[in-house]
Amino acid sequence: MAATIPIGPYHVALKEPIFLKLEVEGERIKDADIKLGYHHRGIEYLAMRRTYWQNIFLFERVCGICSDAHTTCYCQTVEDVAGVTPPERALFLRVLVAELERIHSHLLWLGVAMHIIGFDTLFMQIWRDREYVQDLLEIITGNRVNYAYNTIGGVRRDVDEKTIRLVKKYMDTIKNAFDKTVEAILQDPVIEARVKGVGVLTHEEAKRYGVVGPTARASRIASDIRKDDPYAAYDRLDWEMIVFDEGDVLAKTLVRVYEVYESIKMVNESLEKLPPGPIVTEVSRFPPGEAFGRVEAPRGELVYYIKSNGTNVPERVKVRTPSFMNIASVKPMLLEETIADAPLIFASVDPCVACTERVIIVDSRTNEKKIMTFNEFMIRYGRKRK
Repeated sequence: MAATIPIGPYHVALKEPIFLKLEVEGERIKDADIKLGYHHRGIEYLAMRRTYWQNIFLFERVCGICSDAHTTCYCQTVEDVAGVTPPERALFLRVLVAELERIHSHLLWLGVAMHIIGFDTLFMQIWRDREYVQDLLEIITGNRVNYAYNTIGGVRRDVDEKTIRLVKKYMDTIKNAFDKTVEAILQDPVIEARVKGVGVLTHEEAKRYGVVGPTARASRIASDIRKDDPYAAYDRLDWEMIVFDEGDVLAKTLVRVYEVYESIKMVNESLEKLPPGPIVTEVSRFPPGEAFGRVEAPRGELVYYIKSNGTNVPERVKVRTPSFMNIASVKPMLLEETIADAPLIFASVDPCVACTERVIIVDSRTNEKKIMTFNEFMIRYGRKRK
């Protein structure tokens, strides 16, 4: 018997507001409709009314888990507009914090996945290990979530020898703890039953939907901006891209698991190769022009476009987040799966709804699209004021 099951926009199975409408026959999902639009914050609009320097703190808040990735991409793109290159030491320090953030993000996702499965003991162990990473980020940057580390032309804080020794010590602790976590994940038959062969995104579907990051690499797409278009100091480090063939939830899990090990290697190597020198290059002007920048955020390719009119306020800033590319691919993953697997399948792309939200006005009769300011929208479509 066919039925419609609504999930969201506020639901215990969802960490952020999104609406999933599932068409089911018995326990099997036959169709799915995914709707966004519950968490738009107008960040791109705000960016065109703040200076380049003020926007660093704005874009850091696009996503709390990827705050360093956003400021790295933003600052790199502004540096291209300004025609400046950060010092070598700053480039290695950017890798250091970026890979610590990747470990933090992947551990957070892994813990949430175990919670969805119902393995709360492992969830708490993973988040205990994540605290080590949070402590390191606080020691290096002064903050645990929004790090305020990147600046236009380099980074804000240096590391001394004492901090370097502490980071290396913590990396050993994190690796030893994570080894036990991985062993539990790979050997537990319940976890295997919940993730193996579930929510498959084939290689062809992955290419058709244009997915990025671990979602793409789990479906045999060998794409990683750190390799394809190296930035910071990634081209001077020895690391491997993790790629799997199966495209199921297990493959997406294993990509993130083994990327944690690669990130630990990169953290240690970036400290070993850390060159002496300054950590910031002075930036005094932003000439007219435009620039396009991208980095590999924990969820995948993150893109920034900036247009300068010669003032200290950008004329246009456009952000394309990895979740924007990945969320649509959830639909083919859901088809013919069970209702009970839907939350885990949706979570497998590590969606960030808040950073994906955009608003555009579409005339349903003519299909004409138009971007409006908030005031224009309220005057035309809002309630009339007395």
